[in-house]
Amino acid sequence: MIRKAVMADLEKVVCLYGELHDAQEAGKICTNWIRGIYPSRETALAALKRDDLFVMEENGRIIGSGIINQVQLGIYDGAAWEHEVPADQVCVLHTMMISPSEFGKGHAREFLTFYEDYARSIGCCELRMDTSEINTPARTMYRKHGFTEIGIAKSALSGIPDVSLVMLEKYIGKL
Repeated sequence: MIRKAVMADLEKVVCLYGELHDAQEAGKICTNWIRGIYPSRETALAALKRDDLFVMEENGRIIGSGIINQVQLGIYDGAAWEHEVPADQVCVLHTMMISPSEFGKGHAREFLTFYEDYARSIGCCELRMDTSEINTPARTMYRKHGFTEIGIAKSALSGIPDVSLVMLEKYIGKL
């Protein structure tokens, strides 16, 4: 089940971030995220306060999270989007993550399907997101889910300098 997060979920999401940082520091994954910088408790708390933090729950356990809103990063402004649509019809997925212990079970695909359905429900026909250039498993999965890579841009991601972000889009049709 995927739902909007509530305050009681905050520390569980922070623990998920810790699991991801542990896996990266052990060399098991490459996200370019840095413990204590991004994502952090502040990342989750700010999203919770904006009411755009979502969690994936299975058997009472939070196993994934993501931020879904209509906020496009500044680097999106200069991107060569294939589909030019009004900003109020663009839905953006930020900071999606699944617990490393749950990798390979289809949860990320399920979250992407939810994201697409949610975007339609709020009147959006264009999906956008970004991921680190070095996160090849995520890039492969996004392509398999119908996203197109439209470019790579250097950015300072929440205080992490010189991150190469791959920008992706998926047009889901006229409303």
